[in-house]
Amino acid sequence: MSEARVIHVDIQGQRYAIKSTLDPKYVNDIAAFVDQKMERVGRELATTDGVRLAVLAALNIADELFRTRQDSSGEAARLISRAADIERLIDAALEPIAGTRATFLNRKDA
Repeated sequence: MSEARVIHVDIQGQRYAIKSTLDPKYVNDIAAFVDQKMERVGRELATTDGVRLAVLAALNIADELFRTRQDSSGEAARLISRAADIERLIDAALEPIAGTRATFLNRKDA
């Protein structure tokens, strides 16, 4: 693990020192994302209260996270179901072959 370093980011005109082992570009991308969310909330509500903007932006981000998790878990369930369907099809297709092979082996041994 790399050593933590201080990365400076700007959000809503405020400079923050973030101590992190993450890639500085990644940290800056996250900060820019939060800044954009806060800016959007500020335009929609016409408020400059930083705490209010931060809380509402955090709620929007949490909503996106929860929806993404829900969508991906639904997708995982669909993939598992599809894999089970494919497995049943393969089993059904191989069943006659497995029976023939067993018969062939039994005749060869006789």
